[in-house]
Amino acid sequence: MLLYCHVNVFYFPAVYDSTKKMKAHSVLGCPEGPYRAVSATKRLATSLHPGVDTLDKMFEDAAMRFPHRDCLGTREVISEEDEQQSNGKVFKKVKSDAESVVRSILGEYCWLSYAEILTAASQLGSGLALLGQQPKNNVAIFCETRAEWIIAAQACFMYNFPLVTLYSTLGGPAIAHGLNETQVTLVITSRELLETRLKAILIEVPRLQHIIVVDNTPTSWPGYPRGISVHNMAAVQKLGARPENAARERKPALPSDIAVIMYTSGSTGIPKGVMISHSNIIACITGMAERIPNLCEEDTYIGYLPLAHVLELSAELVCFSHGCRIGYSSPQTLADQSTKIKKGSKGDASALQPTLMAAVPEIMDRIYKNVMTKVEEMNCVQRTLFILAYNYKLEQLAKGYSTPLCDKLVFRKIRSLLGGRTRVLLSGGAPLSATTQRFMNVCLCCPVGQGYGLTETCGAGTISELWDYSTGRVGGPLVCCEIKLKDWVEGGYRRTDKPHPRGEILIGGPNVTMGYYKNEVKNQDFFVDENGQRWFCTGDIGEFQEDGCLKIIDRKKDLVKLQAGEYVSLGKVEAVLKNCPLVENICAYANSDETYVIGFVVPNQKQLLALADQYGIRGTWEELCESKAMEELVLKIITEAALAAQLERFEIPLKICLSPDPWTPETGLVTDAFKLKRKELKTHYQDDIERMYGGK
Repeated sequence: MLLYCHVNVFYFPAVYDSTKKMKAHSVLGCPEGPYRAVSATKRLATSLHPGVDTLDKMFEDAAMRFPHRDCLGTREVISEEDEQQSNGKVFKKVKSDAESVVRSILGEYCWLSYAEILTAASQLGSGLALLGQQPKNNVAIFCETRAEWIIAAQACFMYNFPLVTLYSTLGGPAIAHGLNETQVTLVITSRELLETRLKAILIEVPRLQHIIVVDNTPTSWPGYPRGISVHNMAAVQKLGARPENAARERKPALPSDIAVIMYTSGSTGIPKGVMISHSNIIACITGMAERIPNLCEEDTYIGYLPLAHVLELSAELVCFSHGCRIGYSSPQTLADQSTKIKKGSKGDASALQPTLMAAVPEIMDRIYKNVMTKVEEMNCVQRTLFILAYNYKLEQLAKGYSTPLCDKLVFRKIRSLLGGRTRVLLSGGAPLSATTQRFMNVCLCCPVGQGYGLTETCGAGTISELWDYSTGRVGGPLVCCEIKLKDWVEGGYRRTDKPHPRGEILIGGPNVTMGYYKNEVKNQDFFVDENGQRWFCTGDIGEFQEDGCLKIIDRKKDLVKLQAGEYVSLGKVEAVLKNCPLVENICAYANSDETYVIGFVVPNQKQLLALADQYGIRGTWEELCESKAMEELVLKIITEAALAAQLERFEIPLKICLSPDPWTPETGLVTDAFKLKRKELKTHYQDDIERMYGGK
């Protein structure tokens, strides 16, 4: 029997006591706002400490307070070996200390202290200056999430080199666009990315003079175009560390200076560079830190999301401001079951045992589906006990009680998936489904703070209070910003709507960024009010509830009008259907010239194979995904799931196609935060679109 038959056995309390406490007030008393956090109704917060108003000052302050505490940790790789899969594909599997005789040394995290990181950053900044880098001239970083990324960033903050960030999964044209638009002469990258992505487009970036490689080997780089010098980061640091060079005076940044030009992931087209000042990020850090209780130097954060994403960069900077330590990981090595971890070996979370973690919903959805699949494989008694414990804990959480016995006897093994010590899980980047949020609260034994923000607001907007176990909401405004609603008449959303005011979300405050780099047309989404405060029009639709919490209900760009006049929110349809265990990922699509919605579905392999076996359908994985019979079976099941979730008939896909290949950032079909790239998906599935709409 498949999992979808058992979903309804879980009991979800409808009302939570925590929703009764006010999180925000409308400053003017108007239903549309602006709304501010209860503790910030008089004045928005701009900094954590007086005088600490730039990022170099923030890190120097942390290094002064916590000089000898661990700052950045990297796990040593013992060995790699090729492991052939059943489909013939080859994956590199990494062995950790679980397979090493010397357990206490090999495979452990190796740490650098705050003082050591400050010295490394200062030396690198000095070295870059000696290579000719001038203050206020851009430096690009095109690198994976790792300690050297942060060292390079801090070097740029100290020497007032605006840092251009590019996702490591961007394609050649997007990389060249970002480097040329920002006119960089120097780029920081890794050996792998230089050889696999950057080298091929160097001829298209004529201004480039210096490439800094963060890896120590090799030390010579033949075969690069004339005029481009390749240096190892350690060599540049050594140059900057010379006494005569280290003593050179540097011009520190002002709060209003650009700290980062962050290129978006390009989910809606060509990536845009968002100009973020030092004061923007300091305000953002201040707002986010206020929502994380008891944040201190005893906390450990696991960093694995792209540092080119505003959620990860902001989260790590919050940690630095409070003396936390950060251990680096990747999605492929995060857990014991991750794709690059050899069976029986420890994943990074098990080795590090973090207390803090940020995650995008895609990763949490995977954890939920994997655990629930294992629940289905339990015998009847085990499954019944699990469900009883789950529902009991959910009721107790709703009343404000803890369940230590349940946590120890039932949920300890699930909690150990993320190391067993996680006390705060921050979700951002996309909406988190109610089902997954409840599961994480119950089974991982830690609160999930669901946040809402954009690159254009430096990642800051809202974060739910950690004691608030209600679902579908993103909390009240952070203390650094205020939020108001604007009528969107075309979509039918107005501030006068009952029972809650609804409209486009506008965010204002010191965290709102300086605008898009060299893009005046798009800069119309920003405006300055009569009090001199900057605002950003998000394009997202929200409603404010009685307690001042925001709920995201739609997105202007995701709304499609069908031929008969009905409006369909594609994001809403996807969020509902992703809860179906058969669905690993889904993209809803609708053409305004047509009368119905269609969908592209990446099925869950284990669930689809079980379904095929149940109905006696045979074939390879690719053959099953191309099978008309399987398409119809999957469509029937997701239609039932959609109706159970109370989607309207016109919102439910009438036809689907099954994709045998997963959507990863490497395929170019999703961003690094796993948001759908609708334009690329439409191009990729154009033949299927024409078939499903009857073209051929």
